[in-house]
Amino acid sequence: MKICVDGLTGFPEALEAVYPQAQVQLCMVHMVRNSLRYVSYKARKAVAADLKAIYGAKTVEEAELALAAFAKKWDEPYPSISKSWLVKWENVIPLFNYPQEIRKVVYTTNAIESINMSLRKVIKNKRVFPSDEAALKQLYLALRNIAKKWTMPIRDWNGAMNCFMIMLAERLAGKI
Repeated sequence: MKICVDGLTGFPEALEAVYPQAQVQLCMVHMVRNSLRYVSYKARKAVAADLKAIYGAKTVEEAELALAAFAKKWDEPYPSISKSWLVKWENVIPLFNYPQEIRKVVYTTNAIESINMSLRKVIKNKRVFPSDEAALKQLYLALRNIAKKWTMPIRDWNGAMNCFMIMLAERLAGKI
């Protein structure tokens, strides 16, 4: 099982405790956002490009070299960035277990966060439900409305789906 999380403190450890076989990967969008938090406006594009060289690398070894190059270039003005990537490295590298086509789909949690935000709005506005079943119905209707708004397909999904079909052929046998 692979789980992509946004880096909430303690969340990867909690998931690993409950699901010891799971690979917990941090969301690269959140990693980059957190890294850019204290970077000057003038340096943001350059720092972001150098961070992309890390998570966009083809292998773990290339990513480690890119991280070392990043540290050499940016540690003087921004020493906390490479340190934070090193501390979280064990939850960064599961991304490299997958082909490039799948990485493009699983490197971020933004789609899931968007759904969760929409569902929270529904629950927050109603606040009290007469029963659990009423709450579930409300969430179901909200998900139907959310799905209607999805006009854009997931970017690069076809390539990822083909890779999933090959990688998970045994698990999907007789189901497709």
